[in-house]
Amino acid sequence: MERLKAKTVIITGASSGIGKALAYRFAKDGANLVLAARQYPLMCEIAQDIEQKFSVKAVAIATDVSSEEHCKIMVSEAKRIFGRIDVLVNNAGISMRALFEEVDLKVMKELMDVNFWGTVYCTKYALPEILKTNGSIIGISSVAGYKGLPGRSGYAASKFAMNGFLESLRIENLKNNIHVMIACPGFTASNIRNSARSKDGSLQGESPINEGKLMSAEDAATQILEGYYKKKNQLILTLQGKATVWTSKVFSKFMDKIIYNYFSKEPDSPLK
Repeated sequence: MERLKAKTVIITGASSGIGKALAYRFAKDGANLVLAARQYPLMCEIAQDIEQKFSVKAVAIATDVSSEEHCKIMVSEAKRIFGRIDVLVNNAGISMRALFEEVDLKVMKELMDVNFWGTVYCTKYALPEILKTNGSIIGISSVAGYKGLPGRSGYAASKFAMNGFLESLRIENLKNNIHVMIACPGFTASNIRNSARSKDGSLQGESPINEGKLMSAEDAATQILEGYYKKKNQLILTLQGKATVWTSKVFSKFMDKIIYNYFSKEPDSPLK
C-alpha cells in the first residue's frame, strides 16, 4: 500500500477493461486516481468502490480524449484537486474490423482522433507536471503498433503513430529523468472488440475471438504495473504477442502469411 502513497495517477479509458483493472491495481498500491472516460456515471461507481476498498481518493472526470479542450480541462482539474501528477496512463482506445477498401474514412479518422490524438492531447497538458515530479507516461498500445493486422488498418496506423510519438518523447527527455513506457498487451479480454467499428462506423457488437481464452485485464494490469516499477521502455505481453513482434522483424513475409491465415479464420472475417 505504501509504494505509491500520495502519488497521483491519471488513467484514460478507465471505465472498463485494462483501464479499469489498472485503476484498482494502482489504488491497491496507494495511489490517488483521476479516472477519465466518457461514461461518467459508471466511472463514479468505480471511483466510489475504489475509495471504499483502498482508502485512497479517486475522482471521475468526464473526458472525450478526442477533444483537446476536454483533455486540457481534465489535466487541469487533476492538478487542482491533487496538486501534482505523477503518472499518466494513456489507455483510451477504440478498434475497427473492416477492409480498407470498404471502410468509410470517417472510421479511420475516429481511430486516429481517439488512439493517437487522445494520447498527444493528454500528454501535452500533463507533461509539465510529470517533469516536476520526475514521473511516468505510459501508453497502452498494441502488437498492431508493431505489425499491421488485416482488417485493422486504422487501428494499426493509430498505434504505430502512438508508438513513434512516445519513443520520440522518451528520447527528447533522456536528461529530464522521466519514464516513458509503451505497453502492448496482445490479445486481452476486454470490450475493445465488442465496441470495434465496422466499415460504416457502427459498433461490431460481438467479439470475433473467444474472450475466455485470452489474458485477463487484471493479469495485464498487474504486468503493466510491474513494468512501471521496473521503469521499462517497452513491455510486450503474451507469448503470441512477443512471437509476432520479434518474428516479424526477421521473417516479415512469412509472418504476413501466418497473420493472414489467422485472421481469415475469424467468424465473419472480412478477408475474402
